[in-house]
Amino acid sequence: MSLKGKGAVVPILLLAAFVLGCKFSGGSNSNQTAQPANTNTANANTTAANTTASPAKSEADGTITSGTGVEKEKPAAGKGNVQGKVLYNSQPAAGVEVKLCEKFNQYFGGCGGQTFTARTDSAGEYLIKDVPPGVYEGLIAKVFDTGYYVFATSGLVSSAKYKIEEGRTFFAPDANLFKSDLKLLSPKAGAKLGADNIEVKWGPYPEAAYYKFSIYADTSTEAKTEYDFINKRVDGLSYVLDKPLAPGSYTCQVSAYNGSDVKLAESADDIKFTVTGGAAK
Repeated sequence: MSLKGKGAVVPILLLAAFVLGCKFSGGSNSNQTAQPANTNTANANTTAANTTASPAKSEADGTITSGTGVEKEKPAAGKGNVQGKVLYNSQPAAGVEVKLCEKFNQYFGGCGGQTFTARTDSAGEYLIKDVPPGVYEGLIAKVFDTGYYVFATSGLVSSAKYKIEEGRTFFAPDANLFKSDLKLLSPKAGAKLGADNIEVKWGPYPEAAYYKFSIYADTSTEAKTEYDFINKRVDGLSYVLDKPLAPGSYTCQVSAYNGSDVKLAESADDIKFTVTGGAAK
């Protein structure tokens, strides 16, 4: 799920089958390019302190259960710790801000209640110390020096709850950052197109192995969702739709993935176009 806004967040609902995270922007530029503040990575031979014998998992109620690992520090008396890792392109992301939020509202306000903050080290690892036991609604990692955040979740959930227990370290799922600077070349924002042979085209993204695009229908305009064009994998840089779209308004978004199926980047989520049913204009 993608969220944007300053002081408030406005949801763009996506299908759960490909929702991997959540981000919201503190800036007003929806086409903001996220650039890394620190791209140092750990030595490949370094043993990660939070390496898990079993990774964190999602329960049916949205609660993330702790994985297992080696504690960096024992929790203080009556408190718990949270330990995890932040990655970009399957590599450690250093200097990244991570927040544990007592409350998290996806629709308005974002992180709230008691908030605990830490930064990742050169190995991409973080430790949030002295957390009062309880259930927390958000564990989010900032996307480098942008105003975007991504949830640390497991499986197909976009947000989760985290149960912190007294005297124990909660080993969180890895947070995989992705940027929002992939360039969608066609259709262009505001374009009016015929129903047939619509081409979706984008620019190449560094280290991307393949891409996925989705076309979302604004059903209030009588547009109709074509599920073949939701989360459609493409190995190249364009795809000509092999089915016509019903007249109406649509939004198009493209995402880039590396060879390990980790999301690297996505295009802006506000690229809207209209299908007129006639010849392309």
